[in-house]
Amino acid sequence: MRSLQQDRVRRIHQRATAWMFIAILCSTNPVAAWGNPLEALKFQAGAATSNVTPWLGMSMNGGMSDNPAKSIHDELHARAIVLDDGRTRLAFVVVDSCMIEREVIKAAKARIQERSQIPADHVVISATHTHSAATAGSVFQSEPDEQYLRFLALRIADSVERAVLNLAPAKIGWGMGKNSDQVFNRRWKKKPGTIPADPFGRKSDQVQMNPPPGSPDLIEPAGPIDPEIGVIAVQSATTGRPVAVLSAYGLHYVGGVGGGHVSADYYGVFANRLRERLGVEQIAPPFVAAMANGTSGDINNINFRTPQPASAPYQQIGRVAEDLSAEVARVVQSLTYHDHVTLDAKTVEIELGVRKPSPDEVTRADGILAATQGKPLVGMDQVYARETVFLNKSPDTVPVTLQALRVGQLGIAAIPCEVFVEIGLEIKARSRIKPAFTIELANGYNGYLPTKEQHALGGYETWRARSSYLEVDAASKITSAILQLLGDLDAKKVQP
Repeated sequence: MRSLQQDRVRRIHQRATAWMFIAILCSTNPVAAWGNPLEALKFQAGAATSNVTPWLGMSMNGGMSDNPAKSIHDELHARAIVLDDGRTRLAFVVVDSCMIEREVIKAAKARIQERSQIPADHVVISATHTHSAATAGSVFQSEPDEQYLRFLALRIADSVERAVLNLAPAKIGWGMGKNSDQVFNRRWKKKPGTIPADPFGRKSDQVQMNPPPGSPDLIEPAGPIDPEIGVIAVQSATTGRPVAVLSAYGLHYVGGVGGGHVSADYYGVFANRLRERLGVEQIAPPFVAAMANGTSGDINNINFRTPQPASAPYQQIGRVAEDLSAEVARVVQSLTYHDHVTLDAKTVEIELGVRKPSPDEVTRADGILAATQGKPLVGMDQVYARETVFLNKSPDTVPVTLQALRVGQLGIAAIPCEVFVEIGLEIKARSRIKPAFTIELANGYNGYLPTKEQHALGGYETWRARSSYLEVDAASKITSAILQLLGDLDAKKVQP
């Protein structure tokens, strides 16, 4: 009996061995079956753009009143870069938009997953924060066109599908550049009694956003800057020519565009100048450069220490694009490029509280709005009264999507807020993956993200509205969740 059982086991083992041998012979990749799997995996990258320019007459974000598009100065784009390590794909999409609401992002990701087979949690979609793009998220008196929102979601997904079609063997490198000349903290402490009342009638603010440059009342900035520029670059594995560059810099936007002009702001000029600097204007498929926004909730392009001379429209945009494209080109040309890296991503959704108005504040807001008799709102008290009514009707909590991505030894945090620079600096310092940087306004829009300490100082970025409504402790909760995601990615073995 024991002999028959042994014979049966031996025959089963022989058949299994034979089938394994046949599988290896039939495999298109026998190295992966026997040797180091990474030796057989091919790293690929592809990039593409889709035009997301709105039609004229559409509302544009960026101000307290409705601002209709009257002219197209330069086209708006969704710029997509897809990376593939043979096992995992990541897609980065940077869109010329002020902010993009959560439902548009979800619709775009669902189509990307359906058409390009990239899981939604492996796709990061961010807005640049140009203030001269079509409204894609309700804020103040700018309301989106529903037809444009559907168009935008389709075009974002289309950019990724085009990038997938352009996938080809590639090499990848990453690094950090630096420019301290184009970023300034815009929140300033001032002499007592010189800060105006807020829109709610209170005089408790200890800082003022965008004070008069060169004013003798200025004391000091209320926070730091982050001059670093995160850079990811991919090049063809066969020809060595640049394929795409993804950058991230913490600059709110530049502005200074013509009245009623649709424009990608400096982000679009940067993309064109980098293409010229790298000598890849006329190649197929086209080279793609994208500048995402880093952590710029309290940062802009004005040096408040001195009076500022007037600039012609688009002049300052050109200066900023020139400086940053020069620095990014320098970094791209100095990087070490890898034949293969491991890619990974993790996403978590957390619930955060909404700062709701008190009954007295709602009564005050109702009275202010009643006095307008339905006319367009013109004063800050009227604009914020409308915001108060909206937030009074909002849920007590909202979902916030947080994401961390890994590209070899580089970590990236994606946060759906206008993130204060202190938060980005803390993430860089505490991340277990280094280097690391943050992409803000990613995967939705949940308003400004000041720290608890900055909330105590007050100022525009803390005034309760659809542009700033998360609970006071939101920054610490988001930072903890992001660091946990980066830690989870760090725990996995990667190459290199």
